[in-house]
Amino acid sequence: MLKGEFFRDEEKYSLYLNKVNSVMKDVKIAFRKPIYPVSEALNQYLEKHNRTTKIQFLYEDLLRFSDSVNILDKEGKDTLWLGVMYPEHEFNEIEANLNKIYTLLHSDGDEATLPYLKVDTIDFCTFGNSKPFRIRVRNILNDNHTNFYIKQADASRIYGLEIEDLLSPNRINFLIYKNTLIEEHILGIPGDVFIQKHLQNCTELEKAQISKEFVKFNERCLIGLLGDMRSYNYVIIPIHDFDQVIYRIRPIDFDQQSYEGNLKVYLPQYFKENNVMVSMVLEKLKPNSIEQYRKEVRSQIVKRVTSSQSRFNELIAIMKKDNIAPEANVTELKTALQKLTYDINFKYCKTMGDIIETGIKFVLKNYKKAY
Repeated sequence: MLKGEFFRDEEKYSLYLNKVNSVMKDVKIAFRKPIYPVSEALNQYLEKHNRTTKIQFLYEDLLRFSDSVNILDKEGKDTLWLGVMYPEHEFNEIEANLNKIYTLLHSDGDEATLPYLKVDTIDFCTFGNSKPFRIRVRNILNDNHTNFYIKQADASRIYGLEIEDLLSPNRINFLIYKNTLIEEHILGIPGDVFIQKHLQNCTELEKAQISKEFVKFNERCLIGLLGDMRSYNYVIIPIHDFDQVIYRIRPIDFDQQSYEGNLKVYLPQYFKENNVMVSMVLEKLKPNSIEQYRKEVRSQIVKRVTSSQSRFNELIAIMKKDNIAPEANVTELKTALQKLTYDINFKYCKTMGDIIETGIKFVLKNYKKAY
């Protein structure tokens, strides 16, 4: 949506790299964003669309661990996750509940597999806003394992998950019980790991395809107001297709959904962690190709909104009445979007839900004009 949002020539890009540190000073992220409670209206929406569960197990139940150890990666670096341990008499009860949650998440609560499930590890991260627990469940019959997450329920994060499910090519599987959010694990290679260890091994054709995906990802984040997409907050998914490998980019962190006032927060291109990706876009894609891919994203979003109009309207109606960001952030963001789009309707937005709705209407209106 930004005019010239990717710099068009090497000279301008060089100036961009020289100024990236000062640019990043403008992108202020509230890492400890407050957790917003789930309203009754949102809870009813989630229940209507089978996003709730009745299992009586809360996030707080996992906080009763008695000991922990730092988890290191293969290179001996701290991953910022803790492996937690529980007294044996408590772990048996916790494991039984976690196995039931696994069946609810993946097989609609079918208990036939419960005797074959074992919780291998429970990890805890104090770095993220939601302070998640990562659960690894293993099927003892074949040693296949699956991860899922238990987090503090945050209304803005839930809106992000639902918007991603409705507007993006990706489906999201999650459940809510009171103040507890259960999310499935999203498969893929973390963006920072991919950039550091895998990108240099890609062919030139693959790099061009990844560049295209980054442009599309950048556009989806802006339209959906999904912020803080640094390289470690999204994954890159390689998919083998006949004689080639194609790549998809998918967000895995929705903590900064519709919260910050700074427009740049919603554009992955402005984070220095993504400099390599931006540089590759400028090298591999021509300006008219960049614009073409942005139009493709807007076209796809229009089709998804149209095909799920009732559910989208229902969600936005609830979001418009919900308080999920400070008033100052709403004012800053709507002012920036009005200047960007020249759409006077942003001026009358009072909540982040209003801004999302106005942005989607802007895309719909311009799509109809173009076609």
